[in-house]
Amino acid sequence: MSEIIVQKFGGTSVGSVDRIEEVAEIIKKASKEKKIIVVVSAMSGETNKLITLANHFGENPDKREFDALVSTGETISSALLAMALHSKGISAKSYSASQISMKTTDSFSKAKILDVDAKKILKVIDDDIIPIITGFQGITEGGDVTTLGRGGSDTTAVAIAAQVGAKRCDIFTDVDGVYTTDPKIVSNAKKLDSITMEEMLELAGQGAKVMQTRAVEFANKFDVPVRVLSSFKEGSGTLISLEDETMENAAVSGIAFQKDQVKFTLHGVGDIPGTAFKILGPISEGDIEVDVIVQNVSVDDKTDFTFTVSSEDQEVVENIINSIKEEVNYKELMIDSNIAKVSIVGAGMRTQTGVASRAFKALSNNNVNIEIICTSEIKITMVIDKSLVDKAVNVLHDEFELDK
Repeated sequence: MSEIIVQKFGGTSVGSVDRIEEVAEIIKKASKEKKIIVVVSAMSGETNKLITLANHFGENPDKREFDALVSTGETISSALLAMALHSKGISAKSYSASQISMKTTDSFSKAKILDVDAKKILKVIDDDIIPIITGFQGITEGGDVTTLGRGGSDTTAVAIAAQVGAKRCDIFTDVDGVYTTDPKIVSNAKKLDSITMEEMLELAGQGAKVMQTRAVEFANKFDVPVRVLSSFKEGSGTLISLEDETMENAAVSGIAFQKDQVKFTLHGVGDIPGTAFKILGPISEGDIEVDVIVQNVSVDDKTDFTFTVSSEDQEVVENIINSIKEEVNYKELMIDSNIAKVSIVGAGMRTQTGVASRAFKALSNNNVNIEIICTSEIKITMVIDKSLVDKAVNVLHDEFELDK
């Protein structure tokens, strides 16, 4: 069999019938050299329209029915794209997640992929038919439709690429690759020719919106090279792979940020074994991701315990913390929604010293106060005032000369 390439097209790429025509041409050209599997998102704006319809009957609609509704956007895209390919003389068929047995957990709106029936997909391409598969959705063992969360089509595409042994997964978007930071914030942000999976995973996890974090995790786990490129103009895009020969040349590869953050501080918590679990255990059980975690030095056997979560989880986390007040016995709960995270990422940090001090000095010289610092081998995350994010990103981009 010829080598297989999975092509994923985002919402803007299939945002109109004219765009679908263009995408069909991209697929047609690629199919002359490789076996192609296609994954599509809903047309841009379609999912938001469906969410608005759902909210007409209340802000918290039944999760099962909500997923059944919002998953229909991808069904429309896949059928239309198959029709466009037919008009160009290309054999193609649209397939839903249930038709390819994309099995997931039953966590509606946040489902995780358990298995994909690769044999069904391979049978289709063996028959010289291009499968156009709905992204973003899956199906439970009981037959209920689930969705994978925003950006879930990326995860669908990479999971399929891993299962069928594809040579590469191409993610087509409205940008021509991965940039050193958001070009909307820094005008001279530079497109990267390549980046490591490890770096991309950190960038995605800290707010870079080019790819969904779980998609990068899949790619890293199953060693699936991913290329991010534009469906609007030709170009080589950015290759994301396990190794990058240039990584030693740059201490910092990119800067990511998240403005939709909230900081919780439990003041006066008992400094005894098990306290952190008593706080974070119930939050984890609620399928809520906690990022920055800081516990201060104990004074008189009391300490402050601080962590950050996404703003969308604020109400749920607040209710959880209030429900465990007697068990944890904290004096006061402080919530700050005027914070944001800025992260600098680079595999070169392992071998180059002074990155942290340069970042802190640059921010200090520009009157950007750092509230919390959290580090890993290749990442430094700083919690700052939300109003200073754009300034901080520009300062750090200049400090590390990422435009060169």
